[in-house]
Amino acid sequence: MSTPDKMGSDAFVALRDAMRRSKVAAIARTVLFRRMRTVLIRPHGKGLVATTLNYDYEVRSSKKAFEDMPKINIEGEMLDLAKHIIGTKKGEFDPASFDDRYEAALANLVKAKIEGKALPKPKKVEVSKPNDPWPHSAKVPDWRASPQKHRGAQPPTPTRAKAGNVPLAVLHRNPPRTPPRNAEQAEEADQWHRALTGKAT
Repeated sequence: MSTPDKMGSDAFVALRDAMRRSKVAAIARTVLFRRMRTVLIRPHGKGLVATTLNYDYEVRSSKKAFEDMPKINIEGEMLDLAKHIIGTKKGEFDPASFDDRYEAALANLVKAKIEGKALPKPKKVEVSKPNDPWPHSAKVPDWRASPQKHRGAQPPTPTRAKAGNVPLAVLHRNPPRTPPRNAEQAEEADQWHRALTGKAT
């Protein structure tokens, strides 16, 4: 921040120097980027610098934010390795090497719209598929899904299950009573039950 004309230079310099000698800063409110913001004003060089501040609802207590962080002491080779990695990545900060990709993309879209050009089609987002819990050698076809498709086909012969070497037909009649130990086993057990009975557990 600086004075816009020479007429206000005396008052500006007097206020700046008084703040510097008193070691104080000022709090003000102004509109920046279409939003009311609180700023901290402090002396810097020949002028004043304004730094935007967060509102109360935008700030979290460090004690609350890090309450689940375990207390771990890192020493020896692991700490030396971390220091080495930091040393290889260390360098001078150059603001010119960083750009606002969102702002640039938005400007290109507005420019293309004004010039009547076709807007670029958004890239198709590929959704990752969940891991298949069924082993390839143990897939059971759904004989109830399409009776016409499987009409005349022979039902699969009972195969040996991994748990206890019990045939699938026996598992169908007498499902195990032991509850699964975790969510992954619960999901796998539910899929086995769906394949054998056509119903969810």
